[in-house]
Amino acid sequence: MINLEELILNLSIIRSNKNYIDGIQLYDDILIYMSRLNKFTFNIYTNVDKKNVGIVFSSNEDIQRSFRRKEYGSVASPIEIFTRENQRKCHNYSLPYKFKSRCHIYSLPYQFRTYDFLNNSFQGGIFVNVQFLVMTDFCPFEHNFFNVISQSFPLLKKMDIMNKEPQKDKQKSLSFIKFSYLIYLDLQGAHADYAEQILVDKYCHLPCLLNLNIDYESLVLVTNNFTNNATRLTCSKLTSLRINEPFVPPKNFYQYFPLL
Repeated sequence: MINLEELILNLSIIRSNKNYIDGIQLYDDILIYMSRLNKFTFNIYTNVDKKNVGIVFSSNEDIQRSFRRKEYGSVASPIEIFTRENQRKCHNYSLPYKFKSRCHIYSLPYQFRTYDFLNNSFQGGIFVNVQFLVMTDFCPFEHNFFNVISQSFPLLKKMDIMNKEPQKDKQKSLSFIKFSYLIYLDLQGAHADYAEQILVDKYCHLPCLLNLNIDYESLVLVTNNFTNNATRLTCSKLTSLRINEPFVPPKNFYQYFPLL
């Protein structure tokens, strides 16, 4: 591919007994063979297998230094180190994979439609191209963290929240959140606190939401057995409700969800 002028690379890999992918390896393995390349956009997750022993992994500073070549431009490189407690966050690969850490490197500005594994370490920014977001963490998401998310991902259409930890300091005042284009919301792996914050209309405005995936227990709790007026407006607009467990709808169920 010596004549290639533009390359878009979206990659998620598992590594055993190797360091994270960085700018030096990308140059040695790819760029050096593409003399005519004038635009390189990338989004790379390196998932490090737990079996790695005796390897000193790069720090964020090390990775940033590896991207000093002018071909790269600005690069972000957040790193996650997994402990026994938060290991379950590595959910996207089948067993027996267990990971020690993950490094995410990507070109700035971010050009991809999907952003996976966003957690509490997220520092904000503007990601106008992202339409699909996966949020996951072992530590609770703070109430106002969702305000950062709504501002950082203004064109978000699908959001998946995976965090079973209850929110802390729920008595704090909340800033009003608006997800103007959100169509699909997956709360199947989320604590009921997040369902409350997002589905209660005085906390969050969801003018386009049509599809909801949620645990039945969380749904009953946040809607107060389908009588809570604070969530009625949002729920009345839904055209699809997915509950991954058998249940018998009470008499007022379809009154609460008239479009189902």
